[in-house]
Amino acid sequence: MNALTFAVYTVILLISTNLIGLVYSMVVLYTPLFKKYRIQQKPYQKGIFKKRFPLYFLNLMLLLLISGVGAYFLFPIIETTWTNGWIIALQVLIAFVVDDVFFYFFHRWIHQNKFMLGKIHSIHHRASPPFPLEYLYNHPLEWMLGMIGAALGFAVIMIFMPINMFAFFLFGAIRNLHEIHIHSDLNLPFISQIPLISKSKHHDDHHAMLEGNYASTFAWWDKIFKTEIK
Repeated sequence: MNALTFAVYTVILLISTNLIGLVYSMVVLYTPLFKKYRIQQKPYQKGIFKKRFPLYFLNLMLLLLISGVGAYFLFPIIETTWTNGWIIALQVLIAFVVDDVFFYFFHRWIHQNKFMLGKIHSIHHRASPPFPLEYLYNHPLEWMLGMIGAALGFAVIMIFMPINMFAFFLFGAIRNLHEIHIHSDLNLPFISQIPLISKSKHHDDHHAMLEGNYASTFAWWDKIFKTEIK
């Protein structure tokens, strides 16, 4: 494998997870399949997907570009061979914990900063009730700053060991799919039983209340820092 191939694989992974998000959104918006699992009963605005598609598309294209270029230059410090499964799991866990600590404080700050809330983050809060691809409905600056958390997570890993390619891809896939799901407005029974990971209702309540529940992956940060919506 070379740097270009690694970058292409990264882009393909993001395209694949977002295609899942697209199908998921179409099912939520245009079929009654998951209707009984909806958290908010507020109806979706007619034509909302078409109206918001330009921002989805812009953010997705920027995400693919930045992630592909980043993966290309990251390749020299990537371990491309399979290693112990526990090592890969540990790397994924470290990346998630560091990323979510950063996200919690970043998210809380953009709610407390009047400029960031009024000019940047308020765009994302128009997604109420949200549906899966609404994770892409935000100001580009917001999600770009949010990516710092993932970079810090892998930087911590590099202090102790090389970043494994499989951990990198696994983290990226799970993180993206989790972001898609927590914006679904669905409390699906089989997903809500997964331990430790925050549920869609945790983030859905944040969209409904406009404050509190600032964590993304692990709801315990809101319990620790007393910002949980009860």
